[in-house]
Amino acid sequence: MTGPGGRGKARLNRPAVVLGLVGALLLPLVCAASAAPAPAAATQSAPVERPSSAAGGGVPGVATGRGRLGAAAGGAAAGATAVPGTKAGARSTGTAPPAPPANPLVRPSVLDRPPLGHSHSADQIQAIAARVPKVAAVVRAHRGSYPVTYEKGAYQWQVSYFDRVGGREIAQVLIDDSTGQVREAWTGFQVAWSMARGYPGAFGRRVNALYVWIPLSLLFLAPFVDWRRPRRMLHLDLAVLLLFSVSLAFFNNADIYRSVPLAYPPLLYLLGRMLWIGLRRRPPGWDPPPRLHLAVPVSWLTIGLVFLIGFRIALNVTDSNVIDVGYAGVIGAQRISDGQGLYGTFPSENQHGDTYGPTSYEAYVPFVEAFGYSGRWDDLPAAHGAAVAFDLACIGLIFLIGRLIRGPTLGVVLAYAWAAYPFTLFAAESNTNDSLVAALILAALLFSVSPPARGVLAALAGLTKFAPLAIAPLLATHGLREEPSRRRRLRAVLAFGLAFAAASVLAFVPALAHDSVSTIYDRTVAYQAARGSPFSIWGLYGGLGGLQTAVQLAAVLLAVVLALVPRRPDVIGLAALVAAVVIALQLGITHWFYLYVPWFFAPAIVALLARYDLPDVLPSRSAGRLREA
Repeated sequence: MTGPGGRGKARLNRPAVVLGLVGALLLPLVCAASAAPAPAAATQSAPVERPSSAAGGGVPGVATGRGRLGAAAGGAAAGATAVPGTKAGARSTGTAPPAPPANPLVRPSVLDRPPLGHSHSADQIQAIAARVPKVAAVVRAHRGSYPVTYEKGAYQWQVSYFDRVGGREIAQVLIDDSTGQVREAWTGFQVAWSMARGYPGAFGRRVNALYVWIPLSLLFLAPFVDWRRPRRMLHLDLAVLLLFSVSLAFFNNADIYRSVPLAYPPLLYLLGRMLWIGLRRRPPGWDPPPRLHLAVPVSWLTIGLVFLIGFRIALNVTDSNVIDVGYAGVIGAQRISDGQGLYGTFPSENQHGDTYGPTSYEAYVPFVEAFGYSGRWDDLPAAHGAAVAFDLACIGLIFLIGRLIRGPTLGVVLAYAWAAYPFTLFAAESNTNDSLVAALILAALLFSVSPPARGVLAALAGLTKFAPLAIAPLLATHGLREEPSRRRRLRAVLAFGLAFAAASVLAFVPALAHDSVSTIYDRTVAYQAARGSPFSIWGLYGGLGGLQTAVQLAAVLLAVVLALVPRRPDVIGLAALVAAVVIALQLGITHWFYLYVPWFFAPAIVALLARYDLPDVLPSRSAGRLREA
């Protein structure tokens, strides 16, 4: 890696810088088709992760009833994008519940005459749907499949095609009644998964707009670009963090067959970089760390940080949407407050919202108490308040980590990086609990010198969304090699274990007061292990079960091995290996989504930026409190 003393002039041969700028400017351009905000009239459906149809009433119906983790439909139907120029009629924004739907589906009693107030008959609409090329191809591929035509409100029709065997919906067409124009046509996974249809603003609302995403990407990258030393690895590292924009761009354009595989190269690169940083022990006589080049004064970053915080809060209040994850947190918090069962009793519009750990719901209790809950999937101010609080907690915690490592200048730099990174805003604007996971991981890093604190925070992070439980071995063994005696090492491990166990028991008290262990297991771990999803290579392509199992076992083995092998002993090394374990786990999960990026971004950005020295232009009396090698 080329440090501040590296060679090289600012010439045209600047591959790392060019790559960074491409990641910031050009990659999100594919999002143009979904950059516009959703119209106000389309706020009655939510981008919940569920099939768009379910069996009902003898004939396969289309009533939605699954929560965020609903099972994906199979099917190898080719063509999984909407008819060009036909998506304007049904844009999902997620601010309101899907039940009762704004346009309930009704089967017309007469097929050869237009219903009252309609221009077309069901037979005419069915004939229009049958002429859609990719629908016709699917019908030919599924012999015996049949259509069912529904009135979808006063101005639209829906034609659903069902497989004769099993009654699975294999194609869906939405047609405008007045013009007979096909507005949407879906096959493959996008029949069952509405979130794969690229509805504008379904996740994160306006943050997907080019005029928001591109400036944020520039603000994230530009302060760290050193034009005099273009080959610095940091340029490539930051560009790769922005590279997820490519995958998101295709996702927003309803092209999951490109978006899904494109998420894995940056994950693999970051896994390698985090392992390199965390396992590279500092030998005796290690030179002072290289300086981090800042293209602007740190005072500018401070001003930018204040602006970005205000911008994030204002955007959340005025434009964000609450998807099923945030709604689940509010439901669970209300049930805890009311002394009701937490698992197995969620409402039908979010029936699988009880798939998370108890901490995920307990964290929402203060916000439900403060903002209330109407019992409906309305604007959910409690979810907004929680998301803003989780985001601010991440900013505050990462600032304190930087301040304790190298002084307040690094604290400002890390907080600025979090606030400018577009994917952290993407999670905040979706009002999910993913920033809570990041906050708990950051808190574990901040209090890494205390085994009991690490134990408590490891338990709370793991009992939010379970996957972070894999970082517990790393946190349990952190600093043991530096302890002067076996007795002190044993005491540290026992303190961590007792704190972890105590926090876990206390976290489960509200759930175990009403729910059995088997119910909790079935609704959480068992459900997540059995569910399908097209948002990973494992669920999208199929036939990779053996390889997926190998990747999952390798991730678990990696978590154990990293806890035992010699490694960089300071908090920077810990952050790098925590990020590596989280990334390794995400590589093997069936359902991967962009909301999970903040989980590893938080420790990864600490590992990437805290390795460099900074001029301490802000006064500090606390630098160096975290143990350094």
